[in-house]
Amino acid sequence: MYHAFSARAAGILSGWAIPLAAVALLGANPASAEDYRLGVQDKLKIRVVEWQTVDGAFREWTAVSGEYTVGSSGNLSIPFVGETPAAGKTTTEISAVISETLQRRFGLGDKPETSVELAAYRPLYVSGDVETPGEYAFSPGLTVIKATSLAGGNRSSFGMRTERDYINAKGNHDALAEHRIRMLVKAARLEAEAKGDTTVAAPDEVASYPGVKAIVADETAIMTARQRKLALQLSALKDLQSLLEKEIVSLEKKKATQERQLELARDELKGIDSLSDKGLVSNTRVLNAERLIAEVESQNLDLETSILQARQEISEAQQDEIELRNTVESDIAIERQQVQATLKETTIKIEMYRNLVAEALQAGTPADISSTDPTTTYEVLRVVDGKTETLTATEDTPVQPGDVIKVKTVLPSAGWLAGQ
Repeated sequence: MYHAFSARAAGILSGWAIPLAAVALLGANPASAEDYRLGVQDKLKIRVVEWQTVDGAFREWTAVSGEYTVGSSGNLSIPFVGETPAAGKTTTEISAVISETLQRRFGLGDKPETSVELAAYRPLYVSGDVETPGEYAFSPGLTVIKATSLAGGNRSSFGMRTERDYINAKGNHDALAEHRIRMLVKAARLEAEAKGDTTVAAPDEVASYPGVKAIVADETAIMTARQRKLALQLSALKDLQSLLEKEIVSLEKKKATQERQLELARDELKGIDSLSDKGLVSNTRVLNAERLIAEVESQNLDLETSILQARQEISEAQQDEIELRNTVESDIAIERQQVQATLKETTIKIEMYRNLVAEALQAGTPADISSTDPTTTYEVLRVVDGKTETLTATEDTPVQPGDVIKVKTVLPSAGWLAGQ
């Protein structure tokens, strides 16, 4: 795992914080870190330093140092080194290649020192009759039984597994059937809402279901609550429009009175102007009359503004009413689409679980199954020299990184199934 420095470098770098412990033995496979051959997905920690004669110190190549993963092509991609074949090589060989490549590329007098550690092994895989098949991290000393334990242990009891599969499938089937009935009633309620109906009727295909009356009652309550809420909102908007219309009528009457008052004030001003020309009234009276006319005209403008505002608010209330109705219709349409999609998905799942139930029933009853004595066998699929080999294994067989462990539980005799 670790490419040693020269004797002089080792003395100077005694305080350099690089892990120097070798990787532990992998049971019997691989024998040691030095013998371990790298493969795809193995992770390496690489550090490169160079002795600076002028400064009398080591300089780390930070651009090269870091953690690298062996790619799917079996190569490492390292700055200044390029694509380097790694699959099938040891860490010592990789270290030598990096040092030689950097010396040659940069024309160095001495090779830079390279440390290559195995940071993480490529994963292994467990499949077959285990609780949680999948990919798992490798650690030294793993055997078949330990790897199987990582996957939750093997499902060794055929009878318990079959009975459990039946219970799970039956429970999921029944739950989905219940859910489908609710979705069908909900779809009927949304259809009724879209038409403006006030009652909900259960579809014929579920009308005889024992609990459908309660489901219909629940959906009816939802529809009634939404319709009541909409009615209250629309009523409030109608009341607002009615109030504004009454306000407009009142303002227009007041405006008519103001117009009459303005007309009288103007007539009075004409008479005063005539008397003023003859010197029979003072200018103060003329000014008072003109001021009165100006005030009345200002009040008329305020009344006209208020009338326009009230009409604008009526228009806004009418627009709010339209938007409210559109929103409710849009919400109902979206819910109907969602319910239809859920119904399709639920129907597919029900069919799947129905088939699983049938399959579990064909496997036998718990009484039949409990009398059997199942056995578990193991196989290890391992890539050797680029070829996949299938190895018969036992619980104590050591495993290697990248192995695929297949667990299979079988019955010693299938005669009890003949009459099924």
